[in-house]
Amino acid sequence: MANTKQFCTFYLDRHFFGVPVDEVQEVIRYLDMTRVPLVSEMVRGLINLRGQIVTAIDLRRRLAITDRAPDQLPMNVVIRTDDGAVSLLVDEIGDVLEVEQEVFETPPETMPAQQKKMVDGVYKLDSRLLLVLNTERALAVPGSEREVPLGQV
Repeated sequence: MANTKQFCTFYLDRHFFGVPVDEVQEVIRYLDMTRVPLVSEMVRGLINLRGQIVTAIDLRRRLAITDRAPDQLPMNVVIRTDDGAVSLLVDEIGDVLEVEQEVFETPPETMPAQQKKMVDGVYKLDSRLLLVLNTERALAVPGSEREVPLGQV
C-alpha cells in the first residue's frame, strides 16, 4: 500500500480514535497517579514511567465527553512531544491500523464543536469511523492567548 498511514487506535466512550503511530512512544495499562493541585481539570496527575515523570491528560475531559465510571480504570497512550512524553488517558486500546489515504474526509458537520476542533479528519472504515486526533491541539490549554501544552505542568 503506497498511499497509506498507520494509526495507533483507542476508544473513548463509543468513539474510535487514532493518532499517527510515529507520535506514540508506548501504550500501557493504568498506573497510579499523583494529583497536582491548581492545574486544569483535564490534567489528572503525574505518573512515574520508569523514572520519567509524565503528565497524564484525561481525553474524556479534554473532549467534553462524560467522565468514565469510577470503577473503570483508564489506559495510557504515551505520546512523544517536543517537550517530552505526555500520557493520554483513554478507555481502551485498539490495534495499529493501516488505512488508505483516499478514504480520508474532513470531520462531519454533526460533530460537537469541542471535539471537531481537535480532530483532523476521519477515515471511513467498513463498520465505523476512525477519528484522527490532532495531539498538538488536544494538548494545548484551552482558551489561553498563547496556547501552552497541558503537559507542561
